[in-house]
Amino acid sequence: MQVRRLSLTNFRNYARLELDLPGGVILLHGDNAQGKTNLLEAIYFLATTRSPHASQDQQLINWDAMTADEPVIVSRLVADVLRPDEPRHLEMRLIVEERGNWAGNGSGGFRREALINRRKVRLMDLLGQLRVVLFLPEDVDLVTGPPANRRRYLNVTLCQVDADYCRELAAYNKVLEQRNALLRRMAEGQTRNAVDVLQILTEKLIEPGSRVLQRRARFVTEMAYQAQEIYFQDLIGGKESLRLGYLPGWYTNGRKSSSDQMSDGEWLQANQDEQIIHERFAAELAAARSADVTRGSSTVGPHRDDWAILVNGKNLGQFGSRGQVRTAILALKLAEINWMKAATADVPILLLDEVIAELDLHRRAALLAYVAEQVRGKGMAQALLTATDPGMFPQDFLTQATSLRVEGGRVAIDVG
Repeated sequence: MQVRRLSLTNFRNYARLELDLPGGVILLHGDNAQGKTNLLEAIYFLATTRSPHASQDQQLINWDAMTADEPVIVSRLVADVLRPDEPRHLEMRLIVEERGNWAGNGSGGFRREALINRRKVRLMDLLGQLRVVLFLPEDVDLVTGPPANRRRYLNVTLCQVDADYCRELAAYNKVLEQRNALLRRMAEGQTRNAVDVLQILTEKLIEPGSRVLQRRARFVTEMAYQAQEIYFQDLIGGKESLRLGYLPGWYTNGRKSSSDQMSDGEWLQANQDEQIIHERFAAELAAARSADVTRGSSTVGPHRDDWAILVNGKNLGQFGSRGQVRTAILALKLAEINWMKAATADVPILLLDEVIAELDLHRRAALLAYVAEQVRGKGMAQALLTATDPGMFPQDFLTQATSLRVEGGRVAIDVG
């Protein structure tokens, strides 16, 4: 998979950009705040419909465009994607029509549009058309940060590959929103017909929620095999063992936290029968009903679940050193590439944003060797890396890379 051409209009610091991209390794270098990260963000946004950095999509729109005297502001991200089946022309539009409302609360007057081959589609339909694996320095938050970070990672990764999962997650979230709205009204004393409606919404929550639980557990198990091999053999020379575990929310609902030592039986198993998960989820929802009404929100379900990386049986987020965390995250990301390749028979585009400087020499060499090996074997069609200093890369790696200099929102082939 490759992005052959990237076009940006009013996106971040790019008022207008037309960029042809070759296959293989591409090194984007230049000083900070020149637009290197914005290029990776644009590709990631087209792949996932989300930004890895902005909390609101409106923040992605070029500031100069927002201050111009125009009635409608449109930010456009367009990519021509080469795929094994057939090429795709992907487009995302961010449209501001009422800047007064937008500036006030980030809502009214703003909308998004997705297009595939110049035809409008649902945002969900854009997922899977372009697949990426993103490395960021802040990926350590997957281990040390809150569970919401880890759930987001599961959702973004799975939705790029598994359309059924994305539909089940959307169905679950829709019912969850309705259930939570009802619970808030019940907590405020509005109980007319509420008990019957709550039972209906609870039953509607169980089926999609059970499928989300099972698919996440299977993904974590599949990733664990890949990550263990990379971590154990390639990165630390067989000195430690690495495991991943998926922890349903009923263990974190006032009883246990994922930072505690967990026995194998408490982690949700990937091969667990869907009916068993269905029955357990139903039972936990019933047990939490009184607490849900009191709190005015649903306290059990995939929206409260967690997963953890364990090294030598201990939760890395609780007991790991900084070096162990970075090594485990590196193994996880490399495993993600292998997992996507196995699931889709295609290699995702690899995006590495300033992560080389965060690694010690051993891990830096291991990552660059992996990227170079995949490119030589034509397994990885495209990898984009950003750096302020190309000098941190070995000469043999630079020789096979296309070097582009980014400066002030402009991109040019490096002739130096």
